[in-house]
Amino acid sequence: MNNPDKVQSSDATKLGGSFALPGTSITVHRMGYGAMQLAGPGVWGPPRDPDAAVAVLGEAVAAGVNHIDTSDFYGPHITNQIIKKALHPYPTGLVIVTKVGARRGNDKSWIPALSRQEIIDAVHDNLKNLGLDVLDVVNLRVGGIEKPSEGSIAEPLAVFVELKRKGIIRHIGLSNVTPTQLKEAQTITDIVCIQNFYNVAHRDDDAFIDHLARQGIAYVPFFPLGGFNPLQSGALDSVADSLGATPMQVALAWLLQRSPNILLIPGTSSVQHLRENLKAATLILPPDSLERLDRIGAKSEQKSK
Repeated sequence: MNNPDKVQSSDATKLGGSFALPGTSITVHRMGYGAMQLAGPGVWGPPRDPDAAVAVLGEAVAAGVNHIDTSDFYGPHITNQIIKKALHPYPTGLVIVTKVGARRGNDKSWIPALSRQEIIDAVHDNLKNLGLDVLDVVNLRVGGIEKPSEGSIAEPLAVFVELKRKGIIRHIGLSNVTPTQLKEAQTITDIVCIQNFYNVAHRDDDAFIDHLARQGIAYVPFFPLGGFNPLQSGALDSVADSLGATPMQVALAWLLQRSPNILLIPGTSSVQHLRENLKAATLILPPDSLERLDRIGAKSEQKSK
């Protein structure tokens, strides 16, 4: 049986160390928190237990988390309102990263929202519901549900630059993009972070991560434990059992050891799961475990070709 408390600990690895976003005064701990699961089922409506949602945020910040990922299309509006209720006025050093580029339909669907007015409205919704005058980092989200789609992002990005010039956005990131889109974006403005789908089994961005690391740009993987087939899950379970950890802890620890520019934002609505996730930063994967985990990704890549 897994024991989430039985992990190798070191003060030096608490919350995974720190990372400075390029060209900014922002430094965050590599283990952050993703707020999406604070909303109700399907990321829609209020949570079943609003007090528990507030407690999770308080616990995260008390544990030293200083990077919270969110969006006003979570809920919609609900997640940011919970963050404001739990943490406002915000502690010094807390960095809230949000994203725009989508909206929610009445049928709970996710709809692209990349027109000039939609972006402006979304940024102001984030400001209002978070209780802020300026947003530290805003990601432009494009592409499909999980994977990027090629095409110019210059038009929506120009709106971000305009809002940055007005002083209501400090820094700009991108979500669900390709290396070609990053290259285009960097001809328009500075980019401090990329947020894409990536985990130990889904490794399409391996070369992209290395490219970003050379530039000092943060890479923030979403869906860090998901989309695994039974064989992949079995391999992850086996490594976890051998280390006395949970599969989620192993998956998160692998990401932290994968590259120093990777920042994690695991989400949960449970204080217990939050504590388990944070302990992943103290789990050191030995070489034989890393080799077994790397084979999961290698097999996945072969099947996709």
